Amino acid sequence: MNDQDYLPRVSGFSKSLVIMALGLGAVLMLIVAGQTSTPAMQVHALIMIVAFLIGIMFTANMGFDSDGKIDAEKSAAGIYYNDKIVKVGVIASVFWGVVGFLVGDVIAWQLSFPDLNFDLPWTNFGRLRPLHTSAVIFAFGGTVLLTTSFYAVQRTCKARLFGEIAPWFVFWGYQLFIVLAASGYVLGITQSKEYAEPEWYVDLWLTIVWVVYLIVFLGTLWRRKEPHIYVANWFFLAFIVTVAMLHVIHNISIPVALVESRSYSIFAGVQGALIQWWYAHNAVGFFLTAGFLAIMYYFMPKRAERPVYSYRLSIVHFWSLIFLYIWAGPHHLHYTALPDWAQNLGMTFSIMLWMPSWGGMINGLMTLSGAWDKLRTDPVLRMMVWSLAFYGMSTFEGPLMSIKAVNGLSHYTDWTIGHVHSGALGWVGYISFAALYCLVPWLWKKKSLYSLKLVNWHLWISTAGIVLYIFSMWVAGVVKGLMWRAYDSLGFLEYSFVESVVVMHWPYIIRAVGGLLYLAGALIMAYNLWKTVHGETEQEPQALADKAVA
Repeated sequence: MNDQDYLPRVSGFSKSLVIMALGLGAVLMLIVAGQTSTPAMQVHALIMIVAFLIGIMFTANMGFDSDGKIDAEKSAAGIYYNDKIVKVGVIASVFWGVVGFLVGDVIAWQLSFPDLNFDLPWTNFGRLRPLHTSAVIFAFGGTVLLTTSFYAVQRTCKARLFGEIAPWFVFWGYQLFIVLAASGYVLGITQSKEYAEPEWYVDLWLTIVWVVYLIVFLGTLWRRKEPHIYVANWFFLAFIVTVAMLHVIHNISIPVALVESRSYSIFAGVQGALIQWWYAHNAVGFFLTAGFLAIMYYFMPKRAERPVYSYRLSIVHFWSLIFLYIWAGPHHLHYTALPDWAQNLGMTFSIMLWMPSWGGMINGLMTLSGAWDKLRTDPVLRMMVWSLAFYGMSTFEGPLMSIKAVNGLSHYTDWTIGHVHSGALGWVGYISFAALYCLVPWLWKKKSLYSLKLVNWHLWISTAGIVLYIFSMWVAGVVKGLMWRAYDSLGFLEYSFVESVVVMHWPYIIRAVGGLLYLAGALIMAYNLWKTVHGETEQEPQALADKAVA
């Protein structure tokens, strides 16, 4: 009999080993809570103790029968896919998205009206800003990547996820990382590195989780029934491996003590700056680009019911993007102490990135060849197309801003903020929303979404928000840059720094309104998906009229 006809199993030894490891972790955290002199680290130790105890109970009560068989549902292909973890991931993704967008809009209003900081340390912009960036990038974006990669790798390999406890450890371990990072920012625990604020012990926990994630993904590829590795899996794998390398090297530090939260990076000065922006730019490149390109390469052909336009182009796109992106980080350090040759190297590779980036955009758009008519009736597919449009725009603007002459005007201004959010809200946000709109009916076995009209409302309201956001920031950035370089007839600065701040008031208000619209779109999506899960379908006006007559 084929091994796919058997229910997946887990050994009692595996469960015992996991329970022992979690128990040991709880004991260690109890010691830390008693020895540390930092109240915030005591809070983190207690959070980890609670998480480990919950993990022990969860592991002990996973859906196994007396023979170790797992309560699983066979798919139409005759395979027991692990879809329960994907369902939980969808719910967590929506939750973190709403939270991240909400905090982002709060801090946008704080920049317009500073009194909204409330003179409290926990609600100060300086603490809420990293909370927002981590919530949208790592909590929302990271959970979407975990969820979609677990779904896509199973379908493209025709094999169940490797391990039974390990995928759950990856998912819940990553959620624990998010909680530790977020609570740390509010409590004032930070190593003050852009996109990498969590302190050393949180970084160490994420490293453990990420290694298990890599093992689960590689193990699933190893046990695949399909001889060919689909291109989406190449992008997922590049995202996992490169982010691991970036995370480990960038966060090498020496803690003050094993029971204290503070640590010191081994990199300092210009070397520290170079490592910081090598990490930060490639976090964008491999976390927010390669990973979400993997989502595009799986979900767009699936939704359009068309094959990828050019498999050869997808391979060229993959290898050129992977090779070029890793060198582009120094363009963040123009006109600094970084050697000029390194600045020029970063600029050159950034400009070269135009080609592979647009190659991926063209490949995605041309996948719709012969299916463009579906855009009239499928707003989810339309959302995917718009995400690619924003991807093309932001990957044109980024290399443009890396040119020294342009960077001299744009850097340290709100133009950079507008650029980042055009990619984040338009590209990452829309491809994530589209994937969630696809997954919910597939996973919960529904014929369709509750309402395609609400998807359309989500698309248009959030697009209006993005337009308000990026145009206000473009205008604010150019105005600010021009004010900073304006001189009077005597050679003195024509405007003080405070004057440039005052001019930003109305653009900041417009930006906050745009963020509010984007948040409203996310809430519409959450409502739509909740109604879909509960099996409801919105009736068309004509159907309602017919029912009333009857």
